[in-house]
Order: sequence, then C-alpha cells, then structure tokens
Amino acid sequence: MASQNPIPLLTPYNMGEFDLSHRIVMAPLSRYRSYKNVPQPHAAVYYSQRATKGGLLIAEATGVSHTSQGYRETPGIWTREQVKAWKPIVNAVHKKGAVFFLQLWHVGRVSTYGFQPEGEAPISSTDKGITRGLEGVDWAPPRQLSNDEIPSIVNDFRVAARNAIEAGFDGVEIHGANGYLIEQFLKDKVNDRTDEYGGSLENRCRFALEIVEAVTNEIGSSRVGIKLSPYTDFMESIDSDPDALGLYLAKELNKFDLVYLHMIEPSVLSGAGIEDEVPHKLLPIRKAFKNTFIASGGYNRSKGNLAISENHADLVAYGHLFLANPDLVRRFELDATLNEYNKKTFLSRDPVFGYTDYPFLEEAN
Repeated sequence: MASQNPIPLLTPYNMGEFDLSHRIVMAPLSRYRSYKNVPQPHAAVYYSQRATKGGLLIAEATGVSHTSQGYRETPGIWTREQVKAWKPIVNAVHKKGAVFFLQLWHVGRVSTYGFQPEGEAPISSTDKGITRGLEGVDWAPPRQLSNDEIPSIVNDFRVAARNAIEAGFDGVEIHGANGYLIEQFLKDKVNDRTDEYGGSLENRCRFALEIVEAVTNEIGSSRVGIKLSPYTDFMESIDSDPDALGLYLAKELNKFDLVYLHMIEPSVLSGAGIEDEVPHKLLPIRKAFKNTFIASGGYNRSKGNLAISENHADLVAYGHLFLANPDLVRRFELDATLNEYNKKTFLSRDPVFGYTDYPFLEEAN
C-alpha cells in the first residue's frame, strides 16, 4: 500500500504474531463449490485472487465432522483427503504473502436428514426445530445432545484445528455465530436445557468455552480466533439479553488470550442505518476484549475507515464486497468504483461463474 497518506483501512497492524499491512479482512463466505465436502483446485484461484501481502483472509465455514454438515458442497477438515486437498489452496494464498485462517463449523440443527450419517437427526442443544424454511428447505427436527456426547463434539473441533494447521493454515476461527451449533447453546431462546449446559448465562456459554479451551490447548491461543453474533436472529437464534451475552463472553475469552474476536454488527439484524449502529453497540464488548477486535456486517469503505479512525475496531471484515471485487484492497486505496455482486450466483456450484470471473480493476477499464 504505497499511498503517501493512507486511509485508516490501509494502515499496518500487528495482530499478535502476524504483521498485517492493512486492516481489510476477507470474511468467511460459504461458496458451495467443494464437491463431496472436499475442497477443489478452483478454490486456490478464488482465494489467491483476493490475497494481498500482509492481508488476512478467513476461509469459508468448514465442517469439523461428518455430523457438521447442513448445506450441499461445503468443505470439511475431518478426513485425510480433505486435509490434503486444502494444502495447495493454502500454498497459493501464502505465495501472495497473505495470512490465512480457516473457519471451523458445526451447523447443529441447521440441517436435514440427508446430510446426516445414516439419515439420523441433526444434533443440537435442544430438540426444538427451526420453524421457518430456507428456499424450500424443511430443516429436520434435531436431537438434543446428551452430556456424555458433548466431549466428543468438543474433540471434533480440537482435531479439526490440528488438521487445519497440518494443512498449512496460520490459524482457525471458531464459528460461534449465525445460529449454528455453538450459538444454539449460547442463546436462551434456543437452549432449553436444565443441566450444566443450560439455564444461566454461565452454563449456556460452557460449551463454547470448552471448545475454545480444547482448540487453544491443541494449537496455541496465538492461532485461534472466534466469531460471535449476539445481536442477530439468524436461524431463529435469539437471546433475551445480547448485551450481557456479548460482554460476558468477551471477558471470559480474555482468559484464553485469543488472537482475535470477530463480531457481527447488530445492523445486519435491524436494518437500521449503519451510522447509528456501528460505533456504539459493540463498543462495550470491544473495550472488554483485550486483543484484536474485528467488526463485520454492512461495512463499506467510508464506514470501515470511520471504525478504524475512531478506534471502534482494529480490523474490518468484508464479505460480499470481497466476493465481487478480488482486488478490493486496491480499489479502496484508489477509491475506485466497485463491481456489483450477483446474488443469483452465490449458491452456484460452477467453478468459475460467479466465483473467479469477477473482473479486476485493470480488466474493467
């Protein structure tokens, strides 16, 4: 980034042991192009297109086990074949000088019988199902995990983290957001347990913190981040006191010295003007967490610069804008026009169309 007076987003930042050249993060986005849950060679093109020297990329949500799937053609990291398939993708990103984290995912009740081994019911904190379908999908009623089963799920995350490091990733992001398994434990409108994993705020957070402990013990806290979304209602996951939930987790996560906390802005839920939401709602959580704080959800160039300049975030993650603009960092530097993303291609399984065919700035001119 050679600008004489760089914008805040283009200033360097030290994220633990990682020296970043700018504050623009590629957010994880599911792309449905990992056939039979195995990452494909075209992913190396996709991610390396968006990689910059000293930039941070977070790979798409990746399943930790055979029970973790809920969408077609999403990648995994629990088999030797998957680990091997990720290696050239990671290498392509590292050749560009970027830092690459892998998001670890278990969908929990956001699944159907067809995605589960032996056609069994999906697992969750609860046996309450999702009432609203998604594009005609009828989510299968889940089965509440027993206390005896929970340690094996925690272990799945631990092994997946180890596999990610073996594949060459610089670290992992634990997916504790968007209504998936971890959040199904966190939020009181989903979690109806009466044991030590339900009821009180401390109990509901126990599962997430056990996963954090297992993963950090396995690969080291300097390589572990987590993503949370206390204010959203994705997949009918709602909490009655998101302020308390977010603040409690931030303080508890400090005990593990995680390299970052990635939070989704409440504006994604509310639809309110981003100017009203961005600087203030997450600020108590940002102040409570002692390490790198990443904000995402509805940001553009100007709002991202504002968040950095006013110290409301250390880094800003971009999803759809990065999808449609492989050279987003360069475009932000020049304040150039952005490509518009095409929602119709988001769920495509094509290895090129809507994936690696978005033009770079030079090609568009």
